[in-house]
Amino acid sequence: MIIERYIYREIFQKLVWILGLLILIVASKKFVDYLAEAAAGKLAGELVLRIFWMNTLAGLPKLLPVSIFIAVILGFSRLARDRELVSLSAAGIGRQFQLQTTVRFTLIFCIAVIAVVFYLAPWAEGNVQRLKQQAEQESDITGITAGQFKEFSKGDRVVYVEGLSADKTEMNNIFLQVRQNNKLGVLTSDKARFRTDEKSGNRFILFEDGRRYVGKPGMQDYEVTSYKTYAILIETGTTDSIETKLVAVPTRELLGSASPMYKAELQWRISSVIACVLLSLLAVMLNQFAPGERRYAPFLIAILSYFIYSNLLGISKTLLKRDVIPSFLGLWWVHVLMILVIVVLYYLPSLWTWRRRNTNQQILPAEQ
Repeated sequence: MIIERYIYREIFQKLVWILGLLILIVASKKFVDYLAEAAAGKLAGELVLRIFWMNTLAGLPKLLPVSIFIAVILGFSRLARDRELVSLSAAGIGRQFQLQTTVRFTLIFCIAVIAVVFYLAPWAEGNVQRLKQQAEQESDITGITAGQFKEFSKGDRVVYVEGLSADKTEMNNIFLQVRQNNKLGVLTSDKARFRTDEKSGNRFILFEDGRRYVGKPGMQDYEVTSYKTYAILIETGTTDSIETKLVAVPTRELLGSASPMYKAELQWRISSVIACVLLSLLAVMLNQFAPGERRYAPFLIAILSYFIYSNLLGISKTLLKRDVIPSFLGLWWVHVLMILVIVVLYYLPSLWTWRRRNTNQQILPAEQ
């Protein structure tokens, strides 16, 4: 149908430039951060673009629902502003046709959303984590130069290395000074290497075949200990390591899992698809209440509705992860609430018309 294709084109044009704009805004900030890390020696230059593209792909699930929502809002707002919706309504093409057309377009869009949310984004997030871990390991060694001192933990750890192995994975003839609880500790070792704990994200230096001296500066009661292996914590892991690892879990591992965190992540991914459909319907409903020449009013109301909807989903996800609410309630109650809002908006004009008709009927007998 010509009118249907016309509406498709209107929404698609808005969707392309809105999604492109959102990706540009988010990605540009990330790219600047990666360039700063590369300049500081924390990230190898050849890894910047790889991490940048993978991180952009991993962030798409957050942008897709809001993109289709804004696209439908702007598309129908333009049609309403140019009185095209009024002409369609006069021709017998009303809200039901608009909703059906929007749903068909959104379902096609949801095919891409499913591919991104359930497969591409977790895969990209997993690659980002592996590349960052590789960058951290490389920056540990590349940040250390033979014959120079290197500080960690805001100066509480000072490392001196006499030499590095050919592959730069081990340090030879290493010296480490540690300040803790008003005591000064010194470790010497023939060789050492960096290690990262996968669960906590904490980073250590693992010494082999050396000695440890502990005492207070100016005192002579130093403790001297010989060791075969000795690990020193130099940096603690980030607090969001568990959350980022959860995002990278493949969807097939989330299915059937009894873990509340896995259930929350699975429902969150499903919610991204459901949100695309419900937000598109909400956008069509909000356009029927455009007040006169205030063309941006539906858009502002839509943004407020989106923030309430997304925040409720986020709160429900957190509660489900902590096992505060049961999984059968989970994030579903938020979608049910949104469906009720859409139904109310759909029938609200009919209720107003019915109420106005009853009011007029009561007034006319009273005047006679």
